[in-house]
Amino acid sequence: MTELRNVEADLSRFRVRVLVAGLAVLFCFSLVVARLLYLQVYRHPDLLAQAESNRTAVVPIVPNRGLILDRNGIVLASNYSAYTLEITPSKVADLEATIAALEQLIDIQPRDKRRFKRLREESKGFESIALRTRLSDEEVARFAARRFSFPGVDIKARLFRSYPYGELGSHVVGYIGRINQAEKDAIEEREEEGNYRGTDYIGKLGVEQSFEKELHGHTGVEQMETSAGGRAMRRLATSPATPGNTVMLSLDIGLQKLVEDMFGSRRGALVALDPRNGEVLAFVSKPSFDPNLFVDGIDQESWQALNESLDKPLLNRALRGTYPPGSTYKPFMAMAALETGKRSATAIINDPGFYMFGGHRFGSPENERGGLMDMNRAIVESSNVYFYTLANEIGVEAMHDFMAPLGFGQLSGIDINGEVRGVLPNQAWKRRYFKRPEQQKWFAGETISLGIGQGYNSFTMLQLAQATAILANNGIKHKPRLVMGTQDPVTRALHPLPADPPVDLGYKPGNVAIIRKALVGVTQGGTSTRVFAGANYLSGGKTGTAQAVSIGQKDKYNKARLEENQRDHALYMAFAPADNPTIALAVIVENAGWGAGVAAPIARRVFDYVLLGQYPSEEDMLAVQAGRAAAPIGKPRLAADMQALLVGDTPGAMVLAPGQKAVAARQPQPPGPAAKDQAVQTPRQGGAAKPVKKPAKPDLPAAAPKTLAN
Repeated sequence: MTELRNVEADLSRFRVRVLVAGLAVLFCFSLVVARLLYLQVYRHPDLLAQAESNRTAVVPIVPNRGLILDRNGIVLASNYSAYTLEITPSKVADLEATIAALEQLIDIQPRDKRRFKRLREESKGFESIALRTRLSDEEVARFAARRFSFPGVDIKARLFRSYPYGELGSHVVGYIGRINQAEKDAIEEREEEGNYRGTDYIGKLGVEQSFEKELHGHTGVEQMETSAGGRAMRRLATSPATPGNTVMLSLDIGLQKLVEDMFGSRRGALVALDPRNGEVLAFVSKPSFDPNLFVDGIDQESWQALNESLDKPLLNRALRGTYPPGSTYKPFMAMAALETGKRSATAIINDPGFYMFGGHRFGSPENERGGLMDMNRAIVESSNVYFYTLANEIGVEAMHDFMAPLGFGQLSGIDINGEVRGVLPNQAWKRRYFKRPEQQKWFAGETISLGIGQGYNSFTMLQLAQATAILANNGIKHKPRLVMGTQDPVTRALHPLPADPPVDLGYKPGNVAIIRKALVGVTQGGTSTRVFAGANYLSGGKTGTAQAVSIGQKDKYNKARLEENQRDHALYMAFAPADNPTIALAVIVENAGWGAGVAAPIARRVFDYVLLGQYPSEEDMLAVQAGRAAAPIGKPRLAADMQALLVGDTPGAMVLAPGQKAVAARQPQPPGPAAKDQAVQTPRQGGAAKPVKKPAKPDLPAAAPKTLAN
């Protein structure tokens, strides 16, 4: 029997199936449309950026670091570009074999390999690392002919820092070094990561460190179109870098060189200030170091020689070296007596050559004449007994309170980092400094030695120079400063840095006049008379001799029996001209003995240079270096001629003509032609100086310090 189909039922089922299939297709099509809308509309900005990043690359343009000039426009730090041989480790299959092959073309020293290895450990694999720096034109040509054989190796133009005067003024100028992790963290904390993209170096010391923000400039960017292989095809857009500002110092590099030459191979420091405004004219620390050693990353041998030297060339003695001031402290003690009313200038004290206190004998130097002393004679002849008694009358707390505003034992606030405070003792200081209760008590006998600048007193030459400048400026205090201003390299606009307002310490003019008259007497009939004989100006000063080690009162100082580093330090503080001082200074020559015989002659030549435009003769210079000088000998040379010679002998250093803007100072010539129209990058560097260890605590003397000749 034939079965009849239900056509209507079949059609109904078919329609349902078509509807389901249609809905499924519609649903799937809707998903596609939704996805397209999501990608084309909602995700459009992100995807466009990704596409652009695949097609383009943004390269940072490192700015040229700013120049550093002295007060006359002489270039102390500049830049030059040179070719470097660089390897990108991630693009090199066999690194050792590649370096060995490169040695056949280019001179690669073991120190280059050691530096490369260190930098590789510190860097990311996709960054290029310099293997050899400052290639010659011949080396560049040899590599260019074989470049196809060295994938991952390239020649680039890098910017290098140059210090044309080497060791001269290096503690002030400082140096640059590779950015370490702590500095990276500080940059991130200041939210300046963008400005340091592509930058591998940063200021490590001196002005280079303290004025890093001014010197660094602002990083630019360059947008490049790249091929699928990542090779740059064409430049799409550029935002140029802004060079760092030129920093102009108050330092006179000619004077700086004179002082450093006079020290010779001896250790010590000198700070010279303009008392009218606090500008630093000379800031000397000897021995010094060559900052150019750090530009490429210092090698191990050089670093070890600097770091392990007994002379500690990395120590900035003017800023961080602390010393007892010796008899240079006496004028300030006398000023304290007048201002506090503890003693008048006419009060007479008998000096029998010793002072008894608490059953203990405090002696005087054998060459002291002694007798009846008023304040003027006590300063001129440097009577120890006069100031022993004065210290006892004033007391340690009153001494501390008077000396602190003068800057002793305080941070001066000078505009470079690293200054130390030194020690201006009082009872509270001793309780903080010593741990054991029996050491924390202040004994009355400890006050006596403070009066002649011994005991716990320990100050920097910057502090002594500032105090001298205050005295020379009638009690008006200026903050010392090394940087006078900056100059915009684009607009050439000068921007003087505002100075802090001066502080009047409120001294009575009559009291200041008494002390200044006595200091002039030191140069006319006192301990530095022979040194200033024949000077065409009047100056005031005070000699000092400070102990490096404690010697008992019953022991006689014998230079020949002591090790060189145990001998007395020679000091001198001074200002000139006496009636209207324009320069004040403090100088110490370590372990050199008598202040009048070693330190004062240096001060005399500084004054002759600044006030008379005179430079020592060759024979006079040799005498000063040997510590056998008094008044100048031989025919002095012209300071201007010596400065011209200094500039002419140093490539890249230039002195500006009167009225010429500092921006005209030229930069050092590079050893080879710099690549044009490409972002010049800075070299990877390393070897930052290790921080100087804190000075050891002063030992408690077994007996009162032996008094010193002044």
